[in-house]
Amino acid sequence: MPKTTIRKILIIGPSWVGDCMLMQPMLMRIKQRHPGCRIDVFAPQWTEKLLCAMPEVHEVIANAFPHGALQLAARYRLGKQLRAARYDQAIVLPNSWKSALVPFFAHIPLRTGFIGESRYILLNDRRKLDKASLPLMVERFAQLAEDLQSEIPRPLANPKLVINEAQRNDTLHKLNTKNLCPSTRLTLDKPIAIFCPGAEYGPAKRWPAAYFADIAQRLRQHGYAIWLIGSGKDKPVADEINRLADGNCINLCGSTDLIDAIALLACAQIVISNDSGLMHLAAALDRPMLALFGSSSPQFTPPLSAQAQIVKLDMECSPCFKRECPLGHFNCMVKLTPDLVWEKFNIYPDHIYSTQIID
Repeated sequence: MPKTTIRKILIIGPSWVGDCMLMQPMLMRIKQRHPGCRIDVFAPQWTEKLLCAMPEVHEVIANAFPHGALQLAARYRLGKQLRAARYDQAIVLPNSWKSALVPFFAHIPLRTGFIGESRYILLNDRRKLDKASLPLMVERFAQLAEDLQSEIPRPLANPKLVINEAQRNDTLHKLNTKNLCPSTRLTLDKPIAIFCPGAEYGPAKRWPAAYFADIAQRLRQHGYAIWLIGSGKDKPVADEINRLADGNCINLCGSTDLIDAIALLACAQIVISNDSGLMHLAAALDRPMLALFGSSSPQFTPPLSAQAQIVKLDMECSPCFKRECPLGHFNCMVKLTPDLVWEKFNIYPDHIYSTQIID
């Protein structure tokens, strides 16, 4: 395929927050290869604020198509509308057939993606995925930024988010203004531990509420304030953690948007998270973190930060990548006891066994 000057690229982005974060090294690489090019991302509305926080992204185009919906006529209309943007290349990250339709209808001359779901006609820069040489999702995304026969440069840059002190303080002020209860005010006069107890994919990725509560009580004895963050769907489990921890946590689940969550994570001296989008945000902020893995695999989507410690059990049935435990015992998480997790805190002695506030 002849080389062409790339000035404008449309990325068909993933639907998950964590996957969007893992996309960022690919965006960095595009900027290295094509300085000055404009990168727009077609992505679901719930990822928009995160994408806008990435300096590589120029514009986010809302993907309003419901999950699984074809809506062929609507995709055709959107593609026709995007022809005026005159993109030089589209990079399609999802492997579905329908995800490649909009770039095809937009007449984008170079349409790059991995072979999948018989979309040979829709893509003209088709790549065969070598899972053995590209075991990580971040590597697979990054490969699509290269020419067909080129290998990705290693090591890849880690995803990176930056929150300054003013942004952090604005978020704290906003949330405290919404919540006037003195006992749940967000302050930085104690070191902060943040728990991310949710996992959008399903319950098989979630550490038990009682275990989070156990660690909350131990951290409280070391002078920590405990904040629980997540979506509105995570509020019931966060309420249960707070109840079991005798009300010693501040439950912020459902009270924040994605940018608020990023600013709160930037306040943390320690984060404990299931394998979730928030885990990847904390890694991009380079926060000290214990990342809990059960049904999923850190060999595919690990937190990309030297500050992150993966905590998992080596069980024959794990990873199964199921939404719920197919065997009914949930041992990959049940047997990952609070004592085993607490032992991992010794890698962060300056953060855990001191009440010193660390920025």
